[in-house]
Amino acid sequence: MKPRASTAKLMPRASVAGSKPRPSRAGSAARRPSRGEASQGFDQLAQTAIGEMLKLTEPADQHLRRFFAAHPAMGRADRGRLAEMAYDILRQRRLYAHLAQTGSGPLPARLVAVHRARERLITDGLAPAVRLSLPDWLAERLATAFDPAALESLGAALLRPAPLDLRVNLLKADPAAALAALGAEGIEAQPLAIAPLALRVEGKPALERTAAFRDGLVEVQDAGSQLLAHLVAPRRGQTVVDFCAGAGGKTLALASLLRGSGQVFACDVSSARLSRMRARLARSRASNVQPFGIDSERDPKLDRLAGRADAVLVDAPCSGTGTLRRNPDLKWRFDPGSLPALGASQRAILTAAARLVRPGGALVYATCSLLPEENDAVRRDFERDHPGWVVEPAAGCLARQSVRLPPTAEVSGALALRTDLHGTDSFYAVRWLRPA
Repeated sequence: MKPRASTAKLMPRASVAGSKPRPSRAGSAARRPSRGEASQGFDQLAQTAIGEMLKLTEPADQHLRRFFAAHPAMGRADRGRLAEMAYDILRQRRLYAHLAQTGSGPLPARLVAVHRARERLITDGLAPAVRLSLPDWLAERLATAFDPAALESLGAALLRPAPLDLRVNLLKADPAAALAALGAEGIEAQPLAIAPLALRVEGKPALERTAAFRDGLVEVQDAGSQLLAHLVAPRRGQTVVDFCAGAGGKTLALASLLRGSGQVFACDVSSARLSRMRARLARSRASNVQPFGIDSERDPKLDRLAGRADAVLVDAPCSGTGTLRRNPDLKWRFDPGSLPALGASQRAILTAAARLVRPGGALVYATCSLLPEENDAVRRDFERDHPGWVVEPAAGCLARQSVRLPPTAEVSGALALRTDLHGTDSFYAVRWLRPA
């Protein structure tokens, strides 16, 4: 990483900590950098950031946060430009690297040059894996799961930036009130037909600075992710378990649908994640959530919930291949050799969660994966080992909550969201009812 002093080219020298203003020839003010100098400074920073990011030693968002913290002189506009460039290069890494072979200089500089010429790129005749910037292992699996036209459509959708979706918090507002609050602060948003509480925001506003966000009227959540909470279909007064709560997005959605009644147990093996959830709970006014730390799916503490839950959600750890437009580094960082162990973990977690469901209750298994071995294969094994559990078709369950699911979004009774068809992250989810 370049020394922090290099950020001086982005700002007047007087604004850099520890430096003294240099008078102009007139002796009255510091000389502002020319447009060319500012551009050169930005390019140097961008190449440094992208070179570090391509080492894939940490998730892209964590890298950018650390990089921006180390370069505080960068303005909001330049941070936005750099983030957009970095994510585009990560999404298109294989294609850009292929096209950059004829260039000269360090690879980050060549990738930046290709990124800037992206509207004029000619990709005819390239292999699908190169054109769609997929690693070979993923291209091979998707080619088995989808026909060529579907693969082309899906792959292209995963190369586009993800939109900003919000979920209206029913504990604080309804969609109309949330839209009005956002609009009063100059933020344009539109309701989405696929999810009744979803709003899609125009552009990339500083949402965290708005009263609508600070006061808990809305939470950031992909519309597809919101549908998982609707598929759990919690009713007021029920006991619901979010078995892999993570950062708490679906926990908050479940609490909102319960309208503050009943109880949501947010289970996770990470006490740090559960601790970070508390601020979100306070903002949302969700008083019916109980963080529940466990050391594994076999933790004896789970015995107290056995047979008590009206509904259990298992948003299982997975490859994350359905979120590649949002997390493009995953396709380069994920080790396909870990899939067998990951599948064994998914089956173990699902089996452990099933014993928490009361007779007549519901169990939902979900992933943000496009891979059949994490979806249908896990479903088949569960149904083999749990005779009597009945699949409740996703469309029918959601229809009872006034959610109209597109016909293409249900496959063999399971929710099957695809980025290119439905405009959401790609999700798979199946809902079973336990025999009474």
